[in-house]
Amino acid sequence: MPPIDADADSGPDTLDLRYSDEFVELIAYDRPEAPVSRAPDLLDGLAGWGPVDSPAGAFQLVPVRIERDLRLVARWMNDPAVAAFWGLAGPDSASADHLRTQLDGDGRSVPCLGVLDGVPMSYWEVYRADLDPLARYYPARPHDTGLHLLIGKVSDRGRGLGTTLLRTVADLVLDHRPSCGRVVAEPDLRNTPCVAAFLGAGFRLTGEVDLPDKRVALMIRDRCLRDVL
Repeated sequence: MPPIDADADSGPDTLDLRYSDEFVELIAYDRPEAPVSRAPDLLDGLAGWGPVDSPAGAFQLVPVRIERDLRLVARWMNDPAVAAFWGLAGPDSASADHLRTQLDGDGRSVPCLGVLDGVPMSYWEVYRADLDPLARYYPARPHDTGLHLLIGKVSDRGRGLGTTLLRTVADLVLDHRPSCGRVVAEPDLRNTPCVAAFLGAGFRLTGEVDLPDKRVALMIRDRCLRDVL
């Protein structure tokens, strides 16, 4: 094949192969692969839970791979509305360090992308709350499982999608972790839309807790009440 002359005039047959970020994200997650991990399985094979139908579409938690996902996660973390509560704005290295702390740990916390109809649109952390520092601040029970969440795109916020997906993921946890009796969360009390989303997803507000860096709402979704709330 002859070399391409970079100075030649581009005629109508020239093909522009620049793709949008949205298209790149779509093809990257068409067939997500679970990463290989040597960490103890403290979350009952989360990487293999697979997709599930939700009112919003087909949804799947896909464990993060830094080499594939860092640019996307860092972009979301630099959204001012996200940075106000996550505190990870800045260079990609800030998000990378946050992710590596979990990925290089003992498996008690798994960072994931939420992939909806093949497109990554949210970031999740599913973690063993009973093994987390949070357990020092509330009456934890064995196998309590915690959730952290952010919705990536502004256009996906404020229309009930967070509530729908929180219920979906809480159900995933309860379906795949039979030893877990409760799903817990501790959103910042100042983040009222997030607190409201948890309430709408069947979580109870059980109290307010002072953590070292913030005051949070302790939210719990009980297995025994999942068909009631």
